[in-house]
Amino acid sequence: MSKEATVVMNAGSHYLLSELPQWAPFPAVLRGKIRLGKGAATNPVAVGDRVTFVLPEGGEASLSNPASIAEVLPRKNYVIRRSTNLSRQNHIIAANLDRAYIVVSLYFPEVKLPFLDRILVTCEVYGIPATIVLNKIDLYKSEAAQWVSDFHKIYESAGYPVMETSTLTWEGVDALREDCNGRICLFSGESGVGKSSLIKALDPSLNPKVGAISTAHLQGRHTTSLYEMYPLSSGGYIIDSPGLRGFGLVSLEKEEIAKYFPEMLELSQHCRFVPCTHTHEPGCAVKEALENGSLSPERYNSYLGMLQDDTKFRL
Repeated sequence: MSKEATVVMNAGSHYLLSELPQWAPFPAVLRGKIRLGKGAATNPVAVGDRVTFVLPEGGEASLSNPASIAEVLPRKNYVIRRSTNLSRQNHIIAANLDRAYIVVSLYFPEVKLPFLDRILVTCEVYGIPATIVLNKIDLYKSEAAQWVSDFHKIYESAGYPVMETSTLTWEGVDALREDCNGRICLFSGESGVGKSSLIKALDPSLNPKVGAISTAHLQGRHTTSLYEMYPLSSGGYIIDSPGLRGFGLVSLEKEEIAKYFPEMLELSQHCRFVPCTHTHEPGCAVKEALENGSLSPERYNSYLGMLQDDTKFRL
């Protein structure tokens, strides 16, 4: 007889499941072929997926005798990326999320706004509320106060909450912990921005991998090689993902891209022509907002980059 559980770890072809809200992970493997149909990803099962499973004979799963995943239940949402290498394969990062926290740092490593914007567009496409976490704020808040202020303006004017955090001074950690309470949350971002350290600050009993920054390239080395969910003792669950170096958009036509920039979607209702690419048309409300300073040139430039090549952006 099959039962339902949530995937809480994905390590290649091996998984851990738990019958949430009970936290008692047990091993599982896939039973036969599970396909996603058109647009299939490299991973048919992702962390956060609700699945049905069958226990082995004896009624208890173990590493030598794991449970069998029989079916992936319909997802309410998911985050998916296209590989930036020649394979162009799709990979589902996590599924059934209540919120995505995109962790960035202005420096060490330096934030790449087009990269951040691609993740935000993907969250918009799949209906996942997103919050930007400006981490390591202790390193640059006083020295780069104007850049911090400008960053807030760019993204808060687009409708995204921006939280400031530091695992050194503990600034913002309590507020972030409270925000995660009762939710299944994805923590994602570029390598080296401090996701794992931040998760450990949210709950010191957790032990996600923590790595050092490569001073030669000011980029983080990959320290998380698998996708894993953690329960917060304060309530809620966090999914930690490997640091990303590339994020390609999936199944998005060029004429659709502007719809997933919230500030541009609102402005486009006042364009003279429909559809409008917001590049050359007369009477374009987006271009007018850009000229009068009410639309961020950084966000608009990210949009233009996606128009030119909507398949990849690599750091």
